[in-house]
Amino acid sequence: MISMSYDPDATRLQIHRCIKASLAMRTVSSSTDGIASTPEHACSNGLQQHRRRRSVGALRPPAITLSKPRKEIRWFSLAVLLLTPMAAVYGSFTTPLTHKTCVFAMLYYIFNMLGITAGYHRLWSHRSYSASIPLQCFLACAGSGAVQGSIRFWARLHRAHHRYTDTALDPYSAHLGFWHSHFGWMLVKPRVKPGPAECGDLRKNRVVAWQHRWYFPLAAFWGLLIPVAFCGLVWEDWWGGWYWAGFARLVVVHHSTFAVNSVAHWLGSTPYSDGHSPRDHLVTALLTLGEGYHNFHHQFPSDYRNAIRWYQYDPTKWFISCCAFFGLASSLQRFRESEIQKCRLTMSLKKLKYVQDEIEEKWGWGVPAETLEIWSWEKFIEASSSRPLMAISGFVHDISSFTQEHPGGEAYLKAYVAKDATSAFYGGLYDHSDAAVNLLATLRTAILSHGVEIVTDTASAEDPQDAPCSAGEEDFTTGVPPCRKLQIVQVRN
Repeated sequence: MISMSYDPDATRLQIHRCIKASLAMRTVSSSTDGIASTPEHACSNGLQQHRRRRSVGALRPPAITLSKPRKEIRWFSLAVLLLTPMAAVYGSFTTPLTHKTCVFAMLYYIFNMLGITAGYHRLWSHRSYSASIPLQCFLACAGSGAVQGSIRFWARLHRAHHRYTDTALDPYSAHLGFWHSHFGWMLVKPRVKPGPAECGDLRKNRVVAWQHRWYFPLAAFWGLLIPVAFCGLVWEDWWGGWYWAGFARLVVVHHSTFAVNSVAHWLGSTPYSDGHSPRDHLVTALLTLGEGYHNFHHQFPSDYRNAIRWYQYDPTKWFISCCAFFGLASSLQRFRESEIQKCRLTMSLKKLKYVQDEIEEKWGWGVPAETLEIWSWEKFIEASSSRPLMAISGFVHDISSFTQEHPGGEAYLKAYVAKDATSAFYGGLYDHSDAAVNLLATLRTAILSHGVEIVTDTASAEDPQDAPCSAGEEDFTTGVPPCRKLQIVQVRN
């Protein structure tokens, strides 16, 4: 919402003071943690830090205003993000796209994307591998052609994004809206400055320092001059190189990269964690050479891979592996497989629990045991005279509604009315399926006080187990074998 009465400078100053005070307290707590004399002190300090982090994360930036547009808008970023698509649209109506220029634009798109994904992101932002000087120069030039700022600028904001994901200190927080995280954060000055992030390694890197110093000439050279010169000198398509390989390619590079911050935080799956907004999104992965598996990346940011399955599309991972094979890259970081699988299992159990609760709410898993009455065997026999009841695994079941549906016919059920059918149900007569066990739970009526009928078998004084059964075949239309022995059967969970 736009407020005309809001004073942005005063509010921003007040918010910055609050955040600086919070960060100062965090620094003091961190130093205190190192000398904590007892576990209780360390736990108390950690809890205070957690509460301060939550208070900063809950901070809502003030609304954007139109009172002072010169101070609020980032004019250079606005010009780049506005003029490039305008030039691309104009060129699409005035300049035909040739086959050679199209192929070159696609290859140059991959060149630029590798500069961002393998260079800006996985090398310099996360230090997920080490690169030789030639490879660093290659990636720095490729990334310059994407025109997304210098390595130092890009990596510093990205580290803050990971440290303060989905909070007010996140430079492109998804909680501030889809378009804000896509490119809105670049068009206006931030209400709150991005949170601090350690960037000492970037300042010491000679390639990063060189690219940061000469970024604008490098961006113009690799972003526009090279595509125009190549298409013009090789097959004399100067205007095609200008509009298609230059501006149109640059627009696709921009918004494909921006989609990682927007689309991959709004759409997709969460196979590793649902604590924050990042998602695994296939379309974004296809556009960004594998960066779309964002849920995995936020959970394991130091891993040089964004996708670990053989069928997942991650050309950046393959490129880094090839560079390592030829000696251009080394120290490729992989997160522990055990922790990755633990996260997958945790999320799988969460999703199964959600499905279980949904089924429970819609259909139920049977009558809860704690809601049932406890019956004696005599009461079970007495109640069976008025309705068909059967005892299985210590529960009394009313089978009147299921008699006509029984796949084996009514005779088998009637044969066990007022009897314990546990042995027959679990393999004595037929080993019933899990579906039958689940269905049986919905027919519960009561609980037997002792679980089974109390019977004393005295057919043989020497060994009761040797008591012979009566001769004749079993007739389930009239009853059960006269020498039925009761068994306690392990109930399947």
